[in-house]
Amino acid sequence: MNRRIPYIVSLATITGLLAMAPNITHAQTTDPLLTDAVDQSAFPIIAAQPVDQAVIAGSNVVLSVQAVYADNYQWQSNGVDIAGQTNSTLILQNVGVNNAGSYSCNVSQTGGDPVPTRAASVVVETAASATGAGVMANGVLGGGPIVVSGGPKASNGTQGTCPGSFVGYVIYSKTISQGWGWTPISGATTLTASDGGGRTDTFITYMGKYGDTGCGQTTVTIPYPPPSPAYRFTVFFPSSVPTTNYPIILTGFNP
Repeated sequence: MNRRIPYIVSLATITGLLAMAPNITHAQTTDPLLTDAVDQSAFPIIAAQPVDQAVIAGSNVVLSVQAVYADNYQWQSNGVDIAGQTNSTLILQNVGVNNAGSYSCNVSQTGGDPVPTRAASVVVETAASATGAGVMANGVLGGGPIVVSGGPKASNGTQGTCPGSFVGYVIYSKTISQGWGWTPISGATTLTASDGGGRTDTFITYMGKYGDTGCGQTTVTIPYPPPSPAYRFTVFFPSSVPTTNYPIILTGFNP
């Protein structure tokens, strides 16, 4: 008799840190027939997860998953299957604001249950206007604000009085390899993050790489000179989570 026990190991990247998250089902028994070795080849093992990315509009994005004992891959965007994307690597070419969001992959063996990867966040940077301010097509600074678009996530919670109670949020961040967050422009005295979607009920928070934080309604201002070399931002929604990608406007920051 050969009893197979699921054993799935996944590696998750959270704010640039690599963590191992095992999901192990143990069977406790004294039956000698059940003490034979577990056939691990019956279950996919995810060895490397897709990684969050922040890119400039017009760039290409490459997301990948590494797995063993896997025959099938199905990439998803915001939880919906992407037609034809059934390889271990997903390539998004010439990305625009509509490509911002969460990307994951269901890995499986033929006839078996899918094992999902973590959802990697992709945020897309664009210029604030067509006059050349902000991020140019080649990624060079133009001197003005930049707009970063990300995919909203529904999640009920509360954090003190600011942002208070919320039903969803968007996180705008970069990986450690990309610099962790957005860096202030040298010499810029105005460092702000503002709601770019036209709502007046949202709250915006920032977190500096050295631990400084702040919160404000619609707009938040980082003190000058900035205590940290890089910053991440979050827009919180107290009601009605948007169903499309949502922008934040960063003034005084590099792409």
